Formats: sequence, structure tokens, C-alpha cells
Amino acid sequence: MAMKKMLAVDLGASSGRGIIGGFDGERFTLEEIHRFSNDPVMMPGGFFWDTLRLLFEIKTAILKASHAGGIGSVGIDTWGVDYGYLDRTGTLLSNPYHYRDVRTDGIQPYVFDNLAPRSEIYGTTGIQSLNFNTLYQIAADLRDRPWVVENAECLLHMPDLLGYLLTGEKSSEYTIVSTGALLDAKKRDYAWELLKKCGVPERLLRPVVQPGYDMGGLLPSVEEETGNTGARLLKVAGHDTASAVLSVPAVDDGFLYISSGTWSLMGIESPEPVLTELSEKYDFTNEGGVSGTIRVLKNIMGLWIEQESRRQWKREGKSFTFDELSEMALASKPLQSVINPDDPSFSTAGNMPKRICEYCEKTGQHVPESIGEIVRCIFESLALRYRWTAEKLEEMTGKKYPVINIVGGGTKEVMLSQFAADASHRHVSAGPVEATTLGNIAMQCIAQGELKDIWEARRVIRSSFEIKEYEPDTASAGAWDEAYGRFLSLIGE
Repeated sequence: MAMKKMLAVDLGASSGRGIIGGFDGERFTLEEIHRFSNDPVMMPGGFFWDTLRLLFEIKTAILKASHAGGIGSVGIDTWGVDYGYLDRTGTLLSNPYHYRDVRTDGIQPYVFDNLAPRSEIYGTTGIQSLNFNTLYQIAADLRDRPWVVENAECLLHMPDLLGYLLTGEKSSEYTIVSTGALLDAKKRDYAWELLKKCGVPERLLRPVVQPGYDMGGLLPSVEEETGNTGARLLKVAGHDTASAVLSVPAVDDGFLYISSGTWSLMGIESPEPVLTELSEKYDFTNEGGVSGTIRVLKNIMGLWIEQESRRQWKREGKSFTFDELSEMALASKPLQSVINPDDPSFSTAGNMPKRICEYCEKTGQHVPESIGEIVRCIFESLALRYRWTAEKLEEMTGKKYPVINIVGGGTKEVMLSQFAADASHRHVSAGPVEATTLGNIAMQCIAQGELKDIWEARRVIRSSFEIKEYEPDTASAGAWDEAYGRFLSLIGE
């Protein structure tokens, strides 16, 4: 068959890319044509995404795609939970807040005491309790700046908002809306009764559509700016993790995955939500996936801790590549110090190395004395958190998961993949690197009938890209078990 070409726009929390995906009936190819930074801005009133700049960069990617021979379709995926309000004229009321903005600090006790109890919110939505979930962000808006909500005609999550600005179509894609505790996990639609209790106006919410929905062609003004490609905008799995999970090169449905990047999203793919006493106790989330699946997963802080540490060292005049940091870590003594990556002290920007040292001192451990020791502590602690998550998923489901599939940019960290195998005593299969982009492209192919379903997409991905395999080091098993015991004591188990 002739090569089918599509544009995947993948927006992460720090950068974005436009990548042309090709499909010849047997294999995928990827060509990056545009890369740009995604720089949130601190202003009076909060920490915001520069949405208009993102729109400009997406248009630039489409224009470059038209110069590269053209494309038939475009798909957009982004991070989760954040959104923008439109007024009655369809104009953006204000820049969307960044999920790390401090306005939601302390919002959960306010919601639980005045609007709806935590148990009801989890029992209905199945979403891990995080203060930046969309529901809590809206509650903060209603409490602290009600005039914005009063003047809003609707609310759209980031990929839906950017799609609207390109096409004029207002709709809400299932996977992205599912991230923020707005949906009834079992009904797969808005949790209307809960939302009413929380004061969320019904008019704000657009109809939920599934991945594969055709938004139509680009607005005439956008077409003129971008080379008149005639491309159609297709709803892919708008949440980047949902796109990444679609690309997991598994051969059957009994797999564990980690979408590894700024966050580590670790879980299973399930036909139904897991809403039990154990899932609530361990605070696992149930987010929407493609083809009617549910992503039962845990949000783990991920490589954010290393990334923010690197930024701090750069501020101090010490610049290192990630490869150099890994080399220093590998040369350091193993398993000296352990942190809980999900401790609130590591969630916000700032002097991360100092916080790690303070955490270790406070918990009576060896205080890291070098950059290599700090990086090794981060990686080893993440690996131990992966083991905890795998064990809890097995406890919740009564199933065994002997293999962990790691996808995404974090697979470039070879040491972390090996540590994940060593700490968990499981086989690790790592790759592809461009997981989110491949899920975006694959969904466009499924929507257009080029691929039958997600399992055919996964077969094609397996045959198109290198997958690295890691076996646990049996010689270090005892040391990892001892460190895991220390980790459990840190988290109160």
C-alpha cells in the first residue's frame, strides 16, 4: 500500500513535538519535523500555560508537514487534568492554570468538609486523590474566582481546547476528561450527581466522545496559515499516558506497564474499573483508555526529581547531561539512601538536591555527599516504588504480573530499567522510546481503518522498533530486599 502520513502533536509538560508518522501497511516510521519548548509562565495571579504560544507552535508543525509532502490527518495529545474556559463568543477567558499552581494547596480538605467526602468522590470516579485533579481545580475556581466560572460558556481540557482553536469543534475526549475526577468510572460519562454537589455547572461540560472521533477539517483561517493541507483533525487518546499505553508492545492483556518520563505512570489495562476497598486504600486511579479499556494505575513522581535536581545544579553553575549524571550514579555505592518519591516535599519546583538530603537526614539515613549519590538514590527509590506498585496491583486483582513493560523517554535511562528489574525481581521489557507519539499515530490509523484494533497496532509497533530486555540480577536480590524493607518503613508499612 502507499505510505499513509499523519501528524502527531505531542505536548509534554516541558516540551512539544510535531512528528510525521508513516505507515506502509506493515511498519511505522517517525520523522520529527518540529520541536519546541513548553514554558509555563509565573504571573501575578498564578502559574499558567502559554496557550497561545502552543497554538502557534502547532500551526508551525502543520505548516512544516505541508512543506514535507503533506499529511492526511492530525492528532493532539497532552498532559492531563488542566483546562481552559471559553466565553459565549468562543474566546479563551484566561490562560489555563498549570497543575502545579499553588491555588489548589489545601483545596481537598475544603472540598471534603463542604462539598463531598473523599470516599464518595473516589467511589464514584475511581480517581487517585491528587489536589490538582480537575474537580479540585474547578472547586478552587468556584471558591476563589467565581466571576470566571460565571462568565464561562464551557470548559475544555488542553487537547480538546487546542483542537477547538484549530477547528471550531467543541467536544471532550474520553481519556483526557477521565483524568480529573469528573467522570463516573462505571458509566463512562459525567458523574452528574457528584458534580452538582460540588457546584460544577452542567453547561460547562461538552459531550464525551471516544478516541477516533473526527473533528473535521481545519478552520479556513488555519488552513490558510498552514499550507492548505486539507488534513482532518482526529481525536486520538488525548491524554498522553493513554496514547503511551496504546503503544505498549504486549502480546496479550496480562501486562504491567510504566509510562516513564517526568511522571512514572504504572498500572494495568483492565476491561472494567477496579473499585474496591484495597484500590481506595492504596489510592489507585481508574482512567479511561482506548477501545473501552480502563487504565488502573498509580501516579509516581518519576524523573521529575532528577530533572529538577539537574536544573538546580545548572543554577549553581554545574551543567551535566543526563548521561553524565547516570555515569556518576553508576560509580556510586548502591542502596545507601532511600526516599519516598511521592513525598509532598518532592512535588514542587525548587532545590531538589537539598530536599533529598534533608529527607535522608530527617529519616536517619546516610545523607548523600555527591551528585552521583543523589542521582543513584533517586533511581533506586523509583525502582522500589515500582516494586511496591506491582505488588499492590497483584494483591488488588489476584493476578500475577511477571513482566514490566516500560515505554517512553525514561527507557533511555538504562540504569533505571535495570534497577526496576532488580528491585522487583521481574523481567523488564523497555521500549519504544516514542511511545506517546506512536499511540497517537496508531489511533489515527485505527480511526481511518488502516489498522483493525489496538492489538494489531501493538503487533506493528513490536516489529517496527527495538525493544530492550532486562533480567533481574540475582546476586543483588538480598540487598534489594533489605532496601525494600527500609522503603516500606518510610511509607508506614
